[in-house]
Amino acid sequence: MKSMVIGGIILIIALMAGTYYMVGDSFQLGEDYVNDLTMLGAIAIIGITVFVALKYINQIKNDTATGELAEENWDDIGEYKNNIPVGWGIMFLATIIWQFWYWFIGYPTNQFSQVGQWNEETKQYQSKFESKWSKISDQDLKDMGESVFLVQCAPCHGVDAEGIEGKAQDLTKRISKESVLYTIEHGANNFKSVYPGGMPAGMASGADAQAIAEYVAGGFKGKAPSGWATCAGCHGDGSGIPMVAPNLKTYTNDLIKTVLYNGKKSSIGTMPKFGKRLSDTQIKAVATYLRSIGGE
Repeated sequence: MKSMVIGGIILIIALMAGTYYMVGDSFQLGEDYVNDLTMLGAIAIIGITVFVALKYINQIKNDTATGELAEENWDDIGEYKNNIPVGWGIMFLATIIWQFWYWFIGYPTNQFSQVGQWNEETKQYQSKFESKWSKISDQDLKDMGESVFLVQCAPCHGVDAEGIEGKAQDLTKRISKESVLYTIEHGANNFKSVYPGGMPAGMASGADAQAIAEYVAGGFKGKAPSGWATCAGCHGDGSGIPMVAPNLKTYTNDLIKTVLYNGKKSSIGTMPKFGKRLSDTQIKAVATYLRSIGGE
């Protein structure tokens, strides 16, 4: 046992030294009570953990089980009818009490939080932003959209919006033949917030699918192929039907908002969800910018 205690003390010293080595530059005794308490807690945890481990290792090596055996057993292996350890019971009850204190009184429920402050300031800034640009001009909307695009979209779609091969779609052409074929084959269900029905997979195949894809990607020019009659039930002449199917001729505000919120799978990869990273005004600005550069 003596050698175990000596080993435990050496381990505690080593762990404390390692802790101080990692965080010592931010720990100056007496200058910040939070750091002082943190270091004290670390030392206490290290010491308690090591000595508790040593205690139970020693018990495992030297103690023998005593008490009255329970009648139940499994393969002649039974359990003793011993009471739970007093220390364990006290810690169990203390944990339950601490849990309720933490939920209803302790941090972060009713205390200052830097994250909470940041969230509040962000909401205030967004409110001011929306108020400032509530009557934004078309030119300012386009300029804002270009700025947002260059920061958020250009890393994949390129600064000219012509896409990066194998990574993102060319947004100046509105929609590619490959994208149309992929959607026909796999369907589109990530727009349900705007178009509840979604588009089922396999609406066309073979030559019909090829003809439809060429017609849509070509800007709906010339005579519509016979297979388009199936698509027209929801998309009409390509301009879409509200709450049924999107406009395939231009980037509408609702379509851009839905893609940004939910992401989009395509023939060359998956666009991640942006969630609420952009405000409604910024989303409208991005749609306006895309329409201005030929994404009609």
